[in-house]
Amino acid sequence: MNKIRVLIVDDSAVIRDVLSEILAADGAFDVVGTAVDPIDARAKIKQLKPDVLTLDIEMPKMDGISFLRNLMKLNPLPVVMISTLTHAGAEETLTALEIGAVDFMAKPKVTASDSSLLHFQHELVNKVKAAAMSQHTLKFKRVIKKPLPSGSASKIVPSHKLSGYNVIAIGASTGGTEAIRDLLQDLPENLPPIVITQHIPASFSARFAARLNEQSQLTVVEGKNGDILKPGHVYIAPGSHHIVVKKHGNQLKCRLDDRGPVNRHQPSVEVMFNSLLKIDPIKVVAIMLTGMGEDGAKSMRKLFDAGAHTIVQDEASSLVWGMPKAAVNHGAAKLVVDLHKIAPKLMQHLASTG
Repeated sequence: MNKIRVLIVDDSAVIRDVLSEILAADGAFDVVGTAVDPIDARAKIKQLKPDVLTLDIEMPKMDGISFLRNLMKLNPLPVVMISTLTHAGAEETLTALEIGAVDFMAKPKVTASDSSLLHFQHELVNKVKAAAMSQHTLKFKRVIKKPLPSGSASKIVPSHKLSGYNVIAIGASTGGTEAIRDLLQDLPENLPPIVITQHIPASFSARFAARLNEQSQLTVVEGKNGDILKPGHVYIAPGSHHIVVKKHGNQLKCRLDDRGPVNRHQPSVEVMFNSLLKIDPIKVVAIMLTGMGEDGAKSMRKLFDAGAHTIVQDEASSLVWGMPKAAVNHGAAKLVVDLHKIAPKLMQHLASTG
């Protein structure tokens, strides 16, 4: 089996050495070279023909975003962005994902603990492998859509139909930031509350929610402890906590849980889906989008068995068909459909059973 050829692009010699050492230690990779800036990278891409790039956002001569735009136009390759955990870094990283990057990672701290470095090592290896296997060409087929005028999204469901539904829950990982955006843009305002778990760092989730709020008709916020779930609102799990839905009288509330990683993730789709088992699953719609791994598959099967309506993104439209595939393999999917058919299928279901 051919090794995955990786080119590391970063102006920091320390980071180049750390990334090279981690990837070289795994038999799946061949680190074919490193580059100190985008100009150097451009020459080495032609010379070394890598399968995957790791790319720093902040570099001399040309920033990573500008370089990524040019790369995706001229020679699209799977790219994993290496970003700082700052507000500015979050904004740039989300922009990079829109442009065509497959995934991102927080830049490791040289002074980090052994456990933190082990976690970084595991994540880097998995994300570069996933990038190499991803359908990254899907990124270039997408058009960045503006929110549709009110009433022109998927067929509007009469408000009285919605009273029979408690909540819609969406889980996603690699490729999910863009898939979630596309799905929300296809949905109208008059929906039951939506809760979303996307695997994302703590410093990124608030900006992710703000961008989605600007790009869809729905009101999108980062979930806060004690939030009452309202129709037409979307609640994004903070990157530092699991999001749990709790019944409070006749209302549903958001509770944030910091029990620690589940399936190596915090927030975890598994935790969110499991919480819905206690609020009448027959009134729940659970959706699994693109992502690496198996987080949420087991709890989605429990929801399916309890009567929830479950929808899984198909392989052809998924950037990484890991979590959706796991859901299918666990027998958790009532429907398996293209990303852009999820909204109309959801609206048909709400209209027919409300």
